[in-house]
Amino acid sequence: MADKVVILLLNVDMEVPDNLGAPFFQAAVAAAMDLKVEIHFAARTTRLLVRGVADQLYPAENREKSIYSFMRDAHEAGVKFYACAGAAATHQLTEDNSIPELDGIRGVAAFLGAAIEDDVLTLTY
Repeated sequence: MADKVVILLLNVDMEVPDNLGAPFFQAAVAAAMDLKVEIHFAARTTRLLVRGVADQLYPAENREKSIYSFMRDAHEAGVKFYACAGAAATHQLTEDNSIPELDGIRGVAAFLGAAIEDDVLTLTY
């Protein structure tokens, strides 16, 4: 049985924010189940880590809870957030403009290393 979940956030369409809530909700639930959870943001999804971007995205038309709220819930549950180093530079993510929940910037080797560990479940969105 896995004791860690590693999520790669890569292919979600940020223009369709109703797809963005699920990864963070599922990560929060996994953390509540006492699993270690990491989300690795790659490509355009690193924009979610820029302060103010995820605040403007809502997964439902009622706009009750922003994507950033889902992200905060996941992080408060213990989920770690990592940005891809190359994507951070490409999409103007810096230490000065990042959300406080960002736990670090890592290269692809860190994601691959985590994903191939024993007892790890890897999910991609």
